[in-house]
Amino acid sequence: MTASPCPATGAWARTRTAGRPRRPRPPARNARPPGPDPRPCGLDDSRPGRCCGGGEEIPPMKIGIIGTGNIGGTLTRRLTALGHEVKVANSRGPQTLRELEQETGATAAEVKDVAHDAELVVVTIPQKAVPALPAQVFDGAAPGLVVVDTGNYYPQRDGRIAGIEDDGLTESGWVAQQLGRPVVKAFNNIQARHLLQNGRPAGTPGRIALPVAGDDEAGKAKVLALIEQLGFDAIDAGPLAESWRQQPGTPAYGTDLDVDGLRAALSAASPERPAELRG
Repeated sequence: MTASPCPATGAWARTRTAGRPRRPRPPARNARPPGPDPRPCGLDDSRPGRCCGGGEEIPPMKIGIIGTGNIGGTLTRRLTALGHEVKVANSRGPQTLRELEQETGATAAEVKDVAHDAELVVVTIPQKAVPALPAQVFDGAAPGLVVVDTGNYYPQRDGRIAGIEDDGLTESGWVAQQLGRPVVKAFNNIQARHLLQNGRPAGTPGRIALPVAGDDEAGKAKVLALIEQLGFDAIDAGPLAESWRQQPGTPAYGTDLDVDGLRAALSAASPERPAELRG
């Protein structure tokens, strides 16, 4: 068993045998000093379910992930490492996901089956692909299903989307309209590599904060807790109508800010879409 540092002196605790003091034991090879663990959260599969946010542990959830690009693949790795039961699907079929399945323990599925029994489904595909999802993609999901949209609209990739450009819908507001159900916007403003590697325990200086926007308060609370478990400070960014504050071209996008910095960035955002992001 690893010895613990003495809180008064920082010296390693002594024990006595037959009345004689023994020499202090050195720290174990992997012992850490007191304070927040600087290592990434959730990447050690010996700690399933551990809450990196310092709060209550999150019970393992059944999670579906639609899309296996940078963010989808990263969330598959992170969430399985935390002990969640993950099913993952892409447009090319489960036979293309065998390596990811073997690496993570996730279950590869068809898109039409990925939400079956799921408590939370992450949609992480290009905007232009959203209307092509099966109409009944969420059939068979658990009651109270939460749908997370990680997407961003890039007209150069997605083509011009009139609902966003002309009708004033936010990017995730348009996604919710296409899916016919509420969504929570999250994970759209962080690079996949940073999502994989840069989670830290609560209280770590400079811990990255991530915004979460949505109208379903219960669903949003579940996503906020999941982000904390992944090792990031989670910020309630308001209703989905305010999710433009975390879209591409805003100060919050891709900047890895801490809590104070993110709140300031969300406040400073302009609803005016930059010219290079218009179709």
